[in-house]
Amino acid sequence: MAVHEHSHQGAVDLDGRPRLLAAHHPLAMVYGGGGVFGIAYGAGVAHGLAETGIDVAGAPALGTSAGSWVASATALGLGYEAFEGLDSPRVPNPRPGALIKPARAVFGDARHPLVAVSAVCVRTRRRHILDGGRYDLADLVAASSAVPGLFPPHRVDGRLYVDGGMWSATSVDAAAEADEVIVVAPLAGPMLGAMGRTAGFFLERELRAWRNRYPDKTITMIRPNRAIAAIIGRRPLSVFDADRARRVYPLAVEQGLRWGEKLQTRPAA
Repeated sequence: MAVHEHSHQGAVDLDGRPRLLAAHHPLAMVYGGGGVFGIAYGAGVAHGLAETGIDVAGAPALGTSAGSWVASATALGLGYEAFEGLDSPRVPNPRPGALIKPARAVFGDARHPLVAVSAVCVRTRRRHILDGGRYDLADLVAASSAVPGLFPPHRVDGRLYVDGGMWSATSVDAAAEADEVIVVAPLAGPMLGAMGRTAGFFLERELRAWRNRYPDKTITMIRPNRAIAAIIGRRPLSVFDADRARRVYPLAVEQGLRWGEKLQTRPAA
């Protein structure tokens, strides 16, 4: 799907951005896509960061695809155990409700103003940043995770949406304005062959653009190490393997702990 522009949906201020994203914050989180592996990896890293005192749950969070599940769970204080009882959906799965049913099981009808998610509107092919304070998180994660060809689009507020990863695996450019941004990028590690290299290339380009725009701010990317990459392998559909995802989680927690300790001891800019 060709996507050429973006727009923002939800509670907005005068410049068209959700109020949450328009305000300034000390820390903002960005969680990228990556199937059930991306959920396990993002949740593990977030847990490790939190253990070192980084307030990931109190920071505005932008999630894309799997990252929308992580952002929502973290804001609500849910750990990875909230996902462990869910069956990984088979792919492809065109059945209506394939994503909203497990999303409701985890999030119910909860909303949260710290959460925003990226999704692409089917009709306009534009990216929308959907506000978790205005819409049910279950609807938002179902929309943001609806990979074309694997899952059906999901309707939010009368519009059909597909996976936000069709625009960008992370949408770093749409992160909330903050002194420090932490990007958790499951697909940018040394894995999945050409797919991983391509995701890493585009993410590095987004990070450079962000640093050029905010030269006095700090942005940090956390991506899988080689031990985690070895579990996932190079087959793209392995990101939907729940058994591999469960094996990744404790390694992701360890990586989050190491990064948290590093960030906490880093000299102030």
